[in-house]
Amino acid sequence: MSSRVPELIDALMSRLPADPVLAGVQVVDGPEVTESTAPDWLIIGWSGDPDGDFQAAQTIGGWSGLAASGREEQLQLTAAVIVTRGDTDVRAARVRAYEIGGRLEGLLAADPSVGLRSLEVAIEASQLVQDQTDQGVQVRLLLTVAGRAFT
Repeated sequence: MSSRVPELIDALMSRLPADPVLAGVQVVDGPEVTESTAPDWLIIGWSGDPDGDFQAAQTIGGWSGLAASGREEQLQLTAAVIVTRGDTDVRAARVRAYEIGGRLEGLLAADPSVGLRSLEVAIEASQLVQDQTDQGVQVRLLLTVAGRAFT
């Protein structure tokens, strides 16, 4: 099966860690086994929910035309921003989560193809989850990167 999802993830992972605003943010590809205690995370290809279903992306597709040999793919890629603070200041955590998510949105707005031929994506949807834990507030901003590609 041919899909542009792996290329999209690779393109995002090659660009996001170089963003100076994301210095100090753990930018990772999917769920990662780590002992990092970083308070800020940007995860491409996972919701950040350890109790979730670990779905990274979903696609639907079809032929781009009867005479064409290419295939159109509509795709949705999950990304998550996680901000953890040692206090209960939910507003500060939420502001930081949207700042980090804004960097991904800005990257896609500046280049919807992310340098890839026949691909166009943008942030299509978001979901905000706020939780107070015994370690302080945690905010998760779930982002859906969606668009179309041709294979």
